[in-house]
Amino acid sequence: MTPQERAQRSAEALWQGDQASQQLGLKIAEVSPGRAVLTMRVEDRHLNGHRICHGGFIFTLADSAFAFACNSYNKLTVAQENQITFLAPGKAGELLTATCTEQALTGRSGVYDVTVTGEDGRQVALMRGLSRTIKGQLFEEPDTTGENNA
Repeated sequence: MTPQERAQRSAEALWQGDQASQQLGLKIAEVSPGRAVLTMRVEDRHLNGHRICHGGFIFTLADSAFAFACNSYNKLTVAQENQITFLAPGKAGELLTATCTEQALTGRSGVYDVTVTGEDGRQVALMRGLSRTIKGQLFEEPDTTGENNA
């Protein structure tokens, strides 16, 4: 299995159980080893009292992109820590895009950066996520490295 095929199968397996992302209207635009791009159209249900996208939904979009990127190796991986900075509001009706890229992966620990952009290309938020790999796989695959026994 190629790394790209593994990333795609991992995303499909993770998506099956990800009711949160599905119910919020998130879509997977792209996935590859250590990278994921997810989108969300800002609907009325995502707006806060200021009529802009609630920060919690922007965080969820970024966190979901992070999850698909760090789980792209078919090793169960969870968030250890996330920090987000909001830079501009998400506007009603626009498509927000979260692009997550792996910065470092050493042993069971990973560092990922997520940029959330609006349709006009402006940066809406920046997030840094720290991941931790735990025991298990998203789909059955022979583990020749022994790393899934951590």
